[in-house]
Amino acid sequence: MALATVIDGKKVAAAVVNAVRASAATLERQAGVRAGFAVVIVGDDPASHAYVGAKGRMAKECGFNSIQHTLPAETTQTELASLVASLNEDPSVHGILLQLPLPKHLYADAIIQSIRPEKDVDGLHVVNAGKLATGDLATGLISCTPAGAMLLVRSIHGQDLSGLTAVVIGRSNLFGKPMAQLLLNANATVTTAHSRTKDLASVARGADILVAAAGRPEMVKSAWVKPGATVIDVGINRIDAPERGRAKTRLVGDVAYAEASDVAGAITPVPGGVGPMTIAMLMANTIAAAYRLNGLQSPQA
Repeated sequence: MALATVIDGKKVAAAVVNAVRASAATLERQAGVRAGFAVVIVGDDPASHAYVGAKGRMAKECGFNSIQHTLPAETTQTELASLVASLNEDPSVHGILLQLPLPKHLYADAIIQSIRPEKDVDGLHVVNAGKLATGDLATGLISCTPAGAMLLVRSIHGQDLSGLTAVVIGRSNLFGKPMAQLLLNANATVTTAHSRTKDLASVARGADILVAAAGRPEMVKSAWVKPGATVIDVGINRIDAPERGRAKTRLVGDVAYAEASDVAGAITPVPGGVGPMTIAMLMANTIAAAYRLNGLQSPQA
């Protein structure tokens, strides 16, 4: 019988979306501005198109003007750069998202860094990363998944994490590094662990807040979890599930959920934990960008 509180990412994400929807309505009513969200996708990868469809639907639910630019797989770097440049200059577009991965002949980072930082709703531009690293959470845009994971942490521990130790397993630019910065900004004592960390299990076991983003299915076992700790599982891994039938699979995180739940104080499930937060925070970044680009104080989603 699981002892841990299950952190409901769907519920927290719904609250964020409701706040975004209200902020979008206020912006349109008071300033006559409709938030504009533009997504660019290149090629025909089915998973990417599914993700883009979900983001577009959510943007429309929030009351945004949602625009999708679908480019053929043979699009050149120059053509893609030209489209992004035009979106940068379009005053009706407040958020620009480049759906990854791109076809192999395209250089994604050059395009990402060409997006105006104030429209970079994925939070991947070096200016936004630098603002986060220096503690400027007021004027930058934060990478969506760590921003969402941080809301889940705060749903358990509140705004101030003083006196708590946090361990982030993973050091990617997309998640691990910004997550560590957010925890540090909230006054936690933070360790960034990774594949080269000596005695990783022992390091993890010292954490009051354990964030797993290693990309290895069910790597974090119950023995890695400090009794009563909050566990945030960022992993999404598809593994074989022969118990469900031939060629069947199931989704699991980076944490062995069933056994970790018996030790942790609170834990996110997979699916239904961090996952729903990513699109919600993308919408929050877009409405924040729309307010700022119109010289208005950014709402707190």
